[in-house]
Amino acid sequence: MSHRKKGKSHSTRPVSKRPPVWSRYQTDEVEALVIKLAKEGRSPSNIGVFLRDQYGIPLTKPVVGKSITQILKEADLISSIPEDLEALLKQAARLHVHLEKNKNDVHNKRSLHIHEEKIRKLSRYYIRKKTLPSDWKYDIRIAMLT
Repeated sequence: MSHRKKGKSHSTRPVSKRPPVWSRYQTDEVEALVIKLAKEGRSPSNIGVFLRDQYGIPLTKPVVGKSITQILKEADLISSIPEDLEALLKQAARLHVHLEKNKNDVHNKRSLHIHEEKIRKLSRYYIRKKTLPSDWKYDIRIAMLT
């Protein structure tokens, strides 16, 4: 159902795995920024984009030695459901609410089926990687709660 292709606009990561010489931020400062941005309610990917655009930090891993999600796990600020799965659950919930009002909307009915299949596929991956509990199952009520 879903593609494995990345598309034409896929950006490339920086070549070097070492922290850039021109970066003026130390490890402690970057960790504090990540925690501060997470407390403001930003998602891990949004934090990475914000650090890149506003602070000039291309990647946190070379500077800190840990990824943003690892920093947030240590500070107990990360949600139990991974970010990409949570976004799919929110979209499925919105589609479900729309379909309750518009029962004959066949295009969005198919879109809901596609989203639900993506959720099931991604949840199987996260269960296999032990990010989600092994008894986790997709239900539209779970999607409504996120």
